[in-house]
Amino acid sequence: MSEEDSASATIDFNTFVLSLSTSTLMCLGKLPDSEDDSTVNLAHAKQSIDCIALLEKKTRGNLTGEEERLITEVLYDLRLRFVAAKKAEDEKA
Repeated sequence: MSEEDSASATIDFNTFVLSLSTSTLMCLGKLPDSEDDSTVNLAHAKQSIDCIALLEKKTRGNLTGEEERLITEVLYDLRLRFVAAKKAEDEKA
């Protein structure tokens, strides 16, 4: 296994949270996915946000300051984006 493969195989809490965040952004249509740039799936986005919130709740008191800040900021950003996406969808209807 090369050094690059070893580094990419390592996952920590921050990497995990950022991975969930990226997935949520894809569901909100904010990042292109492999199939369609404009795919929006608010139900999946909400589920992902709820999972991150659950993770925040269950790990409270066990995170470093950096990890706490990251998960708090990620949740804040995703929730704002979700509300904006929901509002845009409601206006289309």
